[in-house]
Amino acid sequence: MKKTFFTLILIAMISAGLRAGNPPDEGMWLPMFVERLNYVDMQKMGLKLSPQEIYDINHSSLKDAIVNLGGFCTAEVVSDKGLLFTNHHCGYDAIQKHSSLEHDYLTDGFWARSLSEELPNEGLSVSFLVKMDDVTSRVLEKVKPEMSESERSAAIGKAVEMLKQEEAADGKYEVSVKGFYNGNEYYRFVYEVYEDIRLVGAPPSAIGKFGGDTDNWMWPRHTGDFSIFRVYSGPDGKPAPYSKENIPLKPKHFLKISVDGVERGDYAMIWGYPGQTDRYRTSHGIQATLGEINPAIIKVGGKILEIMKSDMDKSDDVRIKYASNYAGLANFWKNKIGESRGLKRLDVYDKKKAIEDKFSAWVMADESRKAMYGSALQDISDVYSAYSASKYNTKLWYLQISFFGSQMMQFPMQTQGIINILKSGQKGEELQASLAPFYEMGKGQFKNYNPATEEKIVAAILEMYRQDIPADALPDIFNLIDRKFKGDVHLFAKKMFETSVLTTPEKYEAFLAKPSIKVFENDLAYKLTNSFYNSFMTQNMSMTQNGEKLKKAQRLFVDGLRKSNPEKVYYPDANSTMRVTFGKVLDYYPADAVHYDYVTYAEGILEKEDPTNDEFIVPARLKEIIETKDFGKWADKNGRMVVCFLSHNDITGGNSGSPVLNGNGDLIGIAFDGNWEAMSGDIAFETELQRTISVDIRYVMLIIDKYANAQNILEELRFVKK
Repeated sequence: MKKTFFTLILIAMISAGLRAGNPPDEGMWLPMFVERLNYVDMQKMGLKLSPQEIYDINHSSLKDAIVNLGGFCTAEVVSDKGLLFTNHHCGYDAIQKHSSLEHDYLTDGFWARSLSEELPNEGLSVSFLVKMDDVTSRVLEKVKPEMSESERSAAIGKAVEMLKQEEAADGKYEVSVKGFYNGNEYYRFVYEVYEDIRLVGAPPSAIGKFGGDTDNWMWPRHTGDFSIFRVYSGPDGKPAPYSKENIPLKPKHFLKISVDGVERGDYAMIWGYPGQTDRYRTSHGIQATLGEINPAIIKVGGKILEIMKSDMDKSDDVRIKYASNYAGLANFWKNKIGESRGLKRLDVYDKKKAIEDKFSAWVMADESRKAMYGSALQDISDVYSAYSASKYNTKLWYLQISFFGSQMMQFPMQTQGIINILKSGQKGEELQASLAPFYEMGKGQFKNYNPATEEKIVAAILEMYRQDIPADALPDIFNLIDRKFKGDVHLFAKKMFETSVLTTPEKYEAFLAKPSIKVFENDLAYKLTNSFYNSFMTQNMSMTQNGEKLKKAQRLFVDGLRKSNPEKVYYPDANSTMRVTFGKVLDYYPADAVHYDYVTYAEGILEKEDPTNDEFIVPARLKEIIETKDFGKWADKNGRMVVCFLSHNDITGGNSGSPVLNGNGDLIGIAFDGNWEAMSGDIAFETELQRTISVDIRYVMLIIDKYANAQNILEELRFVKK
């Protein structure tokens, strides 16, 4: 197989002794390259494992204990019975779905005392990586320089499908082929997917979410952000849908639990599935982020959160229903506030501009480079200018956050397949059989839904659109609002929730029992969502040419950037594939005369306690444990209980739940957050400031042991101590 440029650079850097690479704690590295690229530095920092113990496709290795949880988080196998640790906020949706006023697991926590008490979770799965390989030459084999972007995509798509089929083994494996370095390289990932995942344990939110939105992304932190699941297989040990006959998975590898704790300077390695970074974003992208994208997210998201929170505070029923949606949106919203702050404070625009100026000088110094890369940055600039002139980014993110934040904006789109069924001419039992999935869809929709809250959200979204989007670019639903409701979005929302068949379970099920195309197409909720969707598609079509131009220009820029610095190893952006990052346990100085230690202690929980604020409530049993110092063997050498710690690792969303490992590959913590001062880290890693926040595994053990008395869980784990 032909070696890619990236592979050649790796070999060259090894021979050069890695003298001019990235800081060893920056970068989300592909495990298949660890031996050639990172191993020497990892050893120097404290790694005791061999390369084969880290990543091996033929024998048990660390990679076999790390799973992608549901496509949105990471989890780790910690017992020979398929027990998983992840974050509380990763398990939050599952915990919320099992919660009710009678069984409020969000407030009270949940602990299965036996296998029979573990709770199944429909739709939740975990993926084990079987292997990965470089398929760049095969993906790009039919690609020609003269191709348009659509022609290029078609050629790549055909190659990708063939490569996926090669490894699927008639459906035994799930195969993904993903682009790296903006489409300059391609790698194939083969997964074994297990669909029977059961909830085993979760602390109350007062522990798992202690600090709430106030402490989110902040240090010092005192959050016991963990939950526990189990992977089940069929009786034959292979993946199988949920069944009472299924058995706990016998994993290829599981992590041991270290009870030694952490010290400043200790080696810390994090494995996981980071979601998305954009470290190659240009200065033009920074301008758009600060001027258009983040302001849209912050405004619309902030208003939706305000409405949700107000109603959640008034009703436990609404609180439970909206807990997961609120938490997800609040996390994203606060992230973007911090990202904008970081981009400005850390002068990321100027840093990006300096890189681009150096790149341009390299390009202009050679005629062949000018021919290849000469227009890349100008094309990127032109596209962002076109986006800005048309308010493309503002409209795009207003729409995305509206659909993210409002269930009523989503539901009509999810149910529009009803129209096609009705147009097919089916009747009677045949028709009802075809509509059966939509009955089930309705049960899911209305389980976590409050009409009064949704009405306020819809009205607020329409109001913000009216204020901030040019009149000639508004969705055509505003014509109806002007004509029939005198422009009053609140009157429109009120009428919609009074009349729509999609706004209550009773009306929805009555409609399905006697469905009508005319009724559905004239439904105000359907009209609203369809109008927004059509407006979005029209806008996207008008920007297709710009989108293709931007895609090509960014690919050329990244390709040229790497070639302009042959002495530097460039790691690929995160894209939800397995990565490893390594660094050290480390404190930091966030501002002049301010120092943050690398650990927090249990007494800090009591310092933050506020019984009048639901974010800082301390459960009575936990308070008793802390006050009496009943920490048992989980305390540090001074008898204090460490809650969280910092490490100098490079992570992002998707790494939530990732294991933090010491030099022996033993579990010392579970990563759950980044720090406020480096929120621009998805775009530019900040060596002096960027930190990962993790819950110390000994605090997790304390909660399982002393708080929950879940000895059945502790009995499964294997502990190690120096």
